[in-house]
Amino acid sequence: MAASKPANRDAVAKVMEDWARERPELDTSPLDVLARLHRTFLRYNTRITASIELHGLSVAGFDVLTALRRAGEPYRLTAGQLADSGLVSSAGVTLRIDRLEKDGLIVRERDADDRRVVYSRLTELGLATVDTVFAEHLDNERRMLDGVSPAERRQLARLLRKLETSILSSDEPAAEPE
Repeated sequence: MAASKPANRDAVAKVMEDWARERPELDTSPLDVLARLHRTFLRYNTRITASIELHGLSVAGFDVLTALRRAGEPYRLTAGQLADSGLVSSAGVTLRIDRLEKDGLIVRERDADDRRVVYSRLTELGLATVDTVFAEHLDNERRMLDGVSPAERRQLARLLRKLETSILSSDEPAAEPE
């Protein structure tokens, strides 16, 4: 008869056990956090992408629409401002803008004082779309967090912020010994 699988043993635990057997000298404890984070992100991303695509949008296009919405009236930004908001390069933003403009969600407008400056602005359809999709997006995220209490959410947010800082600081060269 096969041994029963412990209730708390998941795929990450299995991977860690396998490495402990094969390479017992290695500390695989980072997997306990980062492999779980990766698996969680993949599941989250699949659900978010599916929800947004139901509206005929890509996640990238949704990012542009939400950046324009967050800008406040008149809901317009330049491609450079969109890129600075953390989306992607100006070239990548231009491709997204092209698609959103084709779909009637944004329009391009030249600055009245400096014709070299071109803004992307939400149309009425774009504003209605982003408001609808973003509300659904938040509902979707709330459902995904149903198993985590408000206090645990706050703690998790603090820990993830700390993890991000730790990952960013790992890029800095180690200090030379004196």
